[in-house]
This record gives sequence, structure tokens and C-alpha cells, in this order.
Amino acid sequence: MLILIDMAYDGIITYAITRELAGRITLGKIEKVYQPGPEELLLHIHTRSGNVRLFISCNSQSARVCLTGGTYTNPDQPPTFCMLLRKHIQAGRITDVRQKDSERIIEIDIEAQNELGFSVSRRLIVEIMAKHSNIVLIDIESGKIIDAIKRISIDVNRYRQLLPGFIYQYPPEQDKIPFREVTADTSLPGDDRQLMSRIGGISPAISREMAASDDPAARLVEIISSIDSGTAVPRVYIDETSRSLQPSGDIGGIPREFHVTDLAEYDGLTRMDFGSVSECVEFFFSNRETSNMVRQKSMPLLKTVQAAHSKALLKKKKLSEDLLSAENSDKYRLYGELLTANIHMIRPGARTARVTNYYDGNLIDIPLDEKINASANAQRYFKKYSKARTAIHEKQAQLEDNEKDIQYLESVIQNIEAADSVPLLESIRDELESAGYVRRRAKASQRKRKNARPEPHRYTLSDGTLVLVGRNNIENDYLTTKFASKTDVWMHTKDIPGSHVILQMKDGRTVNDLPAEIIYEAAAIAAYHSKAGTGSNVPVDFVPVRYVKKPAGSKPGMVIFTHNRTVYVDPALPDSKRDK
Repeated sequence: MLILIDMAYDGIITYAITRELAGRITLGKIEKVYQPGPEELLLHIHTRSGNVRLFISCNSQSARVCLTGGTYTNPDQPPTFCMLLRKHIQAGRITDVRQKDSERIIEIDIEAQNELGFSVSRRLIVEIMAKHSNIVLIDIESGKIIDAIKRISIDVNRYRQLLPGFIYQYPPEQDKIPFREVTADTSLPGDDRQLMSRIGGISPAISREMAASDDPAARLVEIISSIDSGTAVPRVYIDETSRSLQPSGDIGGIPREFHVTDLAEYDGLTRMDFGSVSECVEFFFSNRETSNMVRQKSMPLLKTVQAAHSKALLKKKKLSEDLLSAENSDKYRLYGELLTANIHMIRPGARTARVTNYYDGNLIDIPLDEKINASANAQRYFKKYSKARTAIHEKQAQLEDNEKDIQYLESVIQNIEAADSVPLLESIRDELESAGYVRRRAKASQRKRKNARPEPHRYTLSDGTLVLVGRNNIENDYLTTKFASKTDVWMHTKDIPGSHVILQMKDGRTVNDLPAEIIYEAAAIAAYHSKAGTGSNVPVDFVPVRYVKKPAGSKPGMVIFTHNRTVYVDPALPDSKRDK
């Protein structure tokens, strides 16, 4: 089995993971082969120390090989390449795990049996080179390709084709010094770009780390020695300032880089250490993939809601203009009165009537329809006046309903932007389908999520009080109208889209029993989970739940409340962050 890795998963990570896998899966038996995605493999391996699962991806953005504890959904019908692997390597035993030279290549040899019961040697080759990534199965004895997960013909690559029956060729070698051949005496440049062009198998992050040291060669030797001695500590650097579309509710930020050594350029970020390279790699990529997937899934939904929001704003503008026009309808009543009072002075067929306004004594010209008499013109103006007065009530009602739509859509936009998982986005889409903003999908997909339990964010304040935060309008309704008790405290940013926040009250306490610092601490959470989450001095209303009501027929998340008080806080999470 051969694996070539790119990006953060450089030759040094490949070296570290190879050593780890050699100790974990050598002599292990491949019991199951799955293909969760078009560019992914999952091998279930039985070893002397227990069962493990090996995950392999040749995705251009997340190429990796590592042991995994994650869950993956397999397609109902196994893909063709998966069926081929089951035929050739399932029930086979792994005989060797090694890195090829200092390249980003791992070779895992497998002894299996063919249809006749004879022993055969296979090697699964996974090449991960950005958009050229691939997974290939070869026969070791002949060196021929059995098949590839992505077949590459001469039309795509003239140097090497990856097609069944072809002799496998390694990717072209680069004229660089393998990183494992670098010694403390090796003379190296001090510029990171020159180091990248001189040494093979190092990532840009490692080249910058080497360039920042007094002795680049010694720094590289130190890194490799830590892997050999088992003292290397895999770590992930997390940017906690990146709040939008966070990949995971647990980590509070986005993973930026990982490696088995310190990376000085990321000292300002939060560092998480791991006990194995596999754990480190899986954490980094699974969270980053979640972030990317959430971003991809959220954009179409966000555009749809933003379009509906823009349409509602235009409707508000038009209704406001119509209402203003209707409110200026008193002149029609005046025209009707003046025409009635001066009906004997108006000649038939006249286009205008100049009469005296007996309210102020000024002359006024009244437009007339020359096809009808003065009395009919007066009645026409009275009807226009009556219609305008009726329109005022209708337009005001429409304007109020439209304003509710705008508030609702703004809350949905905030929920989408804050969503940190695909299931959460799916629940928001279900909400929008029920509200009629997006087209309904197959009922089967909705049934799977119909009975899904709400999973609001949970925080523990400094005094141990539990705070729950809705992640979408459905959860907001659940928390406020079903979960919370009447004595719990409800919080929400004042006139700003945000989540419903419930501060649980225990032991008979009321809001008046709460210390001011606890109210401010909970209010800061409400501000954090709002559109003003990156602002300051955010107003937050709080009130006992008994004073919060949901009007009949109102949209999800929409409530009215009284007896509220307001505090101003800076958005923040408690020191304990989010509970597991």
C-alpha cells in the first residue's frame, strides 16, 4: 500500500505516521473494506492489540492517512473500486509499513489469497498530490496496476498513466536532498523559500520554522530525532478569533496548522497536544473538513434567505410609500366638499374648477373629468378618499406582517452564519421549508430528522448555574416554550437578531436573587450568540420566562415579552467555555 501526501501532511508527518502505523497494524488482518466517499477508503483491521480502523483520503484538500475513531456513512451500493479491493485485499494480512525514501509516500504491503487459494502480494498505492491525488492497487510481483480509484489516461498525463494493466511508476523524483539525509553538518540556506527548493519532504511551515532558527540543519535534525526517540508531541494550532462558521462546538475556533514540533509562527494561537499522530491528524482534518463542508452547505441556503430578506425590504419600502400616499388623501375629501358646495358654478365639460377654499380663503384649482358632471366628479373624489382611508389600515397591517418577516429572516441569517455543523444547517433548512421559503425535498430525508432531539449550546457560569442557548429558531421555541420553567430567566439581545438564552434557576431562586455578575455573565453569552457577537456594549434584555409569550401563528423563534430589564455587555463566553 502506497500513500503520497501533500500540504500540511508533509514528508516528516508521513515519517511519523509510518512509524506509528508500523507498530499498530503490521501483521494485522484486513477484515472489512469500505469506501465512504468517492476519494476515501476505510479499512477495518484486526490486530493483536485489538481492532483498529485505517482512514485514507486522496481528496485534494484533505489528503491523509491515519487511524480513526470517527464514524462514516457508507453508500448503500459499494462503489466499483471498493468491490475490487474487497476481492483482492480483504482478509489479507499486512506484512510491512514503510515510508519510501524521504518522500511523502507510505507503502503497506499485503499478503492475500486469490480465487484459487494461492498467496499473492498486493500494494495499495495512494498518491495525494493536490488535484492529482489518487489511490491505486498494484500487484507487487508484476508491478502492474490492478486498478485506480481515478483512472488517468494519456490525455490527462503523458508521463505516467494509471490504468489497469500498466506498469506502475512512481511520481517523478525531485532534485532535492531527502530530509532524512540532512545532518547537523549539512550546509543549508537561511531563507525559507530556498530551504523548500533544497530539501525534499518538508512543508512550508517547517521551512519557515527552520529559517527562523540559528541553525536550520540542526533544527531539522532535532525534529527527526524527536520522532525517532518517541518524544515528539503532535499538536494542532487553533485560531479562536475565527468565530464565523466554526468547525466544531468543542474547540471554539478553526484549526490552522498541525505538526509534531513547535511552530513559532503560531505561538499566538491556542495549542492542543495529542498522544498520537493519528489523533492529531484526524482532529485537524475532521474539524477543518467540517468547517469547509458547513461553508459549502450554508452558502446556497444563505443566498436564498438573503434574497428573501432583500425582497422583504423592497416590499417594506413600497408599502411605506403607498402608506404615505394614502395618508395624504385628505385633499380628495376637500375636493369633494368644494365641488359639492360650488356645483352650480362648474360648467359641463370643464377640465378644471377654480373655487375658493372656505377653510383658508385661497383659490384652488381642482382637476375634473370632463366626461362626467360636477356632482359625479365630487362623488369620484369622495370614493378615492374612502378607498385611501381603507388602504391605510390594510397597508399598516401588511407593513406589520412584513416587518415580522424581516425580523424572522434576519434571525435565520444569523443562525446560518453561526451554524457549526451540517445537521444543524439541515434543521434550519427544514424550518425554512415549513415556512415556505425554500422548496420542500423528499419526505424521507425529513423523516430522518423529524424526531431529532434539540441539542442547544450549554454553558456553566462561575457559580455553577447552567445556561442553554438555542442554535436555531426551532430550538429557540423549544427552550422558551417547552423546556424552560416559569421561574427561569430568558435573555435576548435588544432589537438585534440572536439566540434565545435560558438561565436555569434552581432551589427556588428568582431573577431578583441573582448576583449582578451572574446576570452580566449570562448576558455576555447572549450577546456572543447574536449578530452583534463581534461588537461591544451590546444591549441584552432579560425577564422571567413567565412574561415571554409566543403569539398564535407566529413564525419560529418569534415571541413577545414584558417586564424586561436591559443590561449592556461585551460579548464573551465563560472561562469554562462550552460544556461537552
